[in-house]
Formats: sequence, structure tokens, C-alpha cells
Amino acid sequence: MALRMAFFAGLLCASGAWAGPQVVTASGAVEGVEKVGVQIFYGLPYAAPPVGDLRWRAPQPVTAWDGVRPAKAPASDCMQQPDAGEGSARGTRPSEDCLYLNLWRPDPTGRREPLPVLVWIHGGAYVNGGSSSPIYEASALARRGLIVVSLNYRLGRFGFFAHPALAAAGEAEVGNFGLLDMIAALNWVKANAAAFGGDPDDMTVMGQSAGGDAVMHILTAPRTAGLIQRAIVLSGDGRSNLLGGLRWDAPEGQRSALSVGRAFAEGQGIIGEGADALAALRALPAEAVAGGLSMSALGGHPELNETFVRGPIVDDTLVFSAPEARFASGTADAVPLLIGATDADVSEHRPPSDAPFSIFGDRAGLARAAYPAPGSTGELVATIGNDLTMQEPARFAARQMAALGEPAWRYRFAYVAAARSAAPSAGHASELPFLFGTLETRYPGAVTDKDTEVSRLFGDYIANFARSGDPNGPGLPNWPMQEQQNDAIMLFTRDGRAQGGHDPLDARLDLIEAITDAVP
Repeated sequence: MALRMAFFAGLLCASGAWAGPQVVTASGAVEGVEKVGVQIFYGLPYAAPPVGDLRWRAPQPVTAWDGVRPAKAPASDCMQQPDAGEGSARGTRPSEDCLYLNLWRPDPTGRREPLPVLVWIHGGAYVNGGSSSPIYEASALARRGLIVVSLNYRLGRFGFFAHPALAAAGEAEVGNFGLLDMIAALNWVKANAAAFGGDPDDMTVMGQSAGGDAVMHILTAPRTAGLIQRAIVLSGDGRSNLLGGLRWDAPEGQRSALSVGRAFAEGQGIIGEGADALAALRALPAEAVAGGLSMSALGGHPELNETFVRGPIVDDTLVFSAPEARFASGTADAVPLLIGATDADVSEHRPPSDAPFSIFGDRAGLARAAYPAPGSTGELVATIGNDLTMQEPARFAARQMAALGEPAWRYRFAYVAAARSAAPSAGHASELPFLFGTLETRYPGAVTDKDTEVSRLFGDYIANFARSGDPNGPGLPNWPMQEQQNDAIMLFTRDGRAQGGHDPLDARLDLIEAITDAVP
């Protein structure tokens, strides 16, 4: 392999045709594009196209190519039903041929030391999203001295699907194809990072929403032991499975991933569990497999739950029913962790009762005292739901990493862009343009100096953590580290300050912790 790569490099140098930056990967040479201080390589294949007979198979190796492959524009995002939400794909037309990644690096001129690598996993409830979104344009992060990678992974039923015919075919790995894609991409990055000037042994994985949930699964998967050195979870999992969580199989009459897959197949007129049924499933038009699945549809059409598992499937091999238990037992990778959420992350979440305080049981009186008087019952329900789904799980995960001896850092993002100043709080995914430095893309012509300053702060903290495992750096307000007995947090406040200290929501989160721990 080394000889082959050296041969290609020699050809490139001899040709003198340097229309763009060129790099020789393990599969062949690629040519990217240049921006101010940054080189970008779009649409790099990390696995074979998962089409035809490769639908619902683990990702397969890329076929090597001759010559120089153009890497000047993003490839297709993975097949999905478009959605108007923040997590939907906005850059390219979705396709089933989608296992590609993008890579940004600072201009390598004169550099000798390898750079840390930061890998981004997008959100979108495992049904929407993609790496081509212009919000995820990572030049600003790369200019801070990082190799930045964004990746696609199979979504919806393409990415998370079980059926008896798949099991009968004897495939080694079935069900969690989207997660297998992510792991294949990480292995590709490790194998090729050095060619781009990156350090393959200095990798941070960062994900938001479903992407954050996926980061926790990656950390707990035995096959990824030692693969990544740091983790960043934005509005993702922290305690158990944020999305999905259905078991592969279950006793007769109980809902399982297999029964859901069977229901989908029968809805398409496919009966049976043998090779003919599997061939018919793989022959379905991509639109039929994606049919009906989007973030908006999942919220308003509960009947979709009958034909979709909503995310990772518990198989006790790659995905576990209680990921936090694997950390506690020492069977998962404990790494430096930065985790947090926005202050109104899941406003649509509803506790399992119309009476907001009923979920607290005999602690309802304490809860009434801990929570502020709402403007409406709906606002109170949203606040409790946000604590239950995001805020307390983030604290739990930070505490757990601290107990394992790893540095952990927690944040809450409450700043609202000036263009949305009428919004009462920072909603789900609203921090992403600040992180990536793409505010002008998200709010063209309406970005203020304060917006820009908050973006600089947030981006600097993230880049520092990706480089060293500590978000702090020169000229930045101190971000206190989580300790076992000290729930420190960094607050990005509504007025644009970065304020570190004790978490003002601790009393509320203690109550959420109590009722969560009481559930068997």
C-alpha cells in the first residue's frame, strides 16, 4: 500500500497539473478546492455504494480508482424524505448512493506536526440531515488548526431495519447499518488522516441530537475500543437511548425490531422470510423505503412507529439497552467529554401526563417550589421535558465520566441570534451556526457584532477541546471542569456572556434524577 501511494504521489508531482490541492488516499488520488487559508476535499467515498444487493448490508470497502478523482463538490446526502426542520438536508439531492465524507484542513504550507482530527456526525432524528448542509461548512473550525471531517450515514429504514429474511440470510451484522456506516467512516479517517496531515491517534468525535446519541453508542461499542480520544455531545444522549432502543427480537406478541420490519414488508406486499422476500425488499424503490419518514412526520403520525424503529436497535453487540451501565462497569471507552444542550432543546417533549407535576409523585411539592411559575401549562411541560430529556442526562454523563477519572465539561447554550430576538429561548440546533461560524449563511445580512463574538467564543472552546481535551485557552473566560461533587457548568447566556460556575438548575435536576433512577 505504501509503495502504491508513493507511486501515485510521484505521478502527481511529475504532472505539474495542480489545479487544486491533491492528496493520495488508500484508495487513490483526490483533488480538492482551496478557500482562504483552507483546503477542502468533498465527497470522499469511505465505503462502496449501499445499493442493490448491498442494501441492508454492513458497509463494504471502496473500490480503488486510477487517476485523480475530483473532490470539488459535496456528494449526495443519504436517502430521506425532505423536512423543513433544522436537521433536514439542505445541500444536495438525497440518494441511496451516499456513503461519502468531506474533509477540511488548514493550508499545510510549512507545517510539519500532524494536526488533531475532529469528526462531525449530523443530527436529524436518524431520518433527516446530511453532511452537505451549508450550516456545517467547517472552514472556520479548520482555520483553528484542525482537520475537520463530516460524514453521511444511512438514515431511516435504510439505516435501521430488521427483518427475518435478513437474519435468515446469515449476514454477520444486520440492523444498525447507520451506526456501522459511522464506524466505517471513522476507520477510514484513521487509515487516511496522515495523508491529509492529520494525526490518526488524535481523533475527537462530535455529534448533535441523533449524532450525539450516536457518539455515545460508538463509545460503548466493543469494536471501537481505543478508536477515538475525545467526545463532544451536543443535545444528544447522556443517560440511555435518546432515540430507538427497540430490541432486535422479543417474545411472541411483543413489539420488536423484527416485528416492525415484518409490518413494513407486509405493507409493501412482501410476505415470507426467505431469500425471495429479501430480494423483493432490496428491489423496492428507494422512495418506498424512505416513504413517510421525516422529523415532522414522526411527530405527527404515530402510526409510523408500526413500520419504523426510530433509531438504533438493541442487539447487545453494537447497541445496548443501558449504555451508561457499560461505562459504570468499565466495559466502554471512558474519554474526555464535553456535553451540553440549549436551554429550550426539546420544547415539544411532553411528560407522560397532562398534569405537569404528576411525574414527580410524592416529590410534586418540591417540584412546584423548584420550577418557576410558567406563563402557561404548556411552557411548564416544555421546561420539565427539557430537563428530563436533555439537561439532567447531560449532567449524569458528565458526572459519570468524572467518576471514571476523565475530564468532563458541561455547557448550556441560551444565546439567541439577533435575527431571532423575538424567540423566548434557544431552541434545538440553534447553537450550530455559532459553532461552525456560519451565521451569515443562517441569518444573511442580519448578523450583529454580539452574534459574531458568541460564535468566536463557542468555536474557540470547541476547537481547544478537540486539540487538548480542555476547552480553556488564552483570552477565554474560565470553563470549570465537572467534578464528582461539584456540578460545574459553562453558561452561554442570553446576553452573550460565557459564565462558568455552579449550575443554577441543580435543584430541578436533582428531582429529575430521583424520578429517573426510580424507574427500573
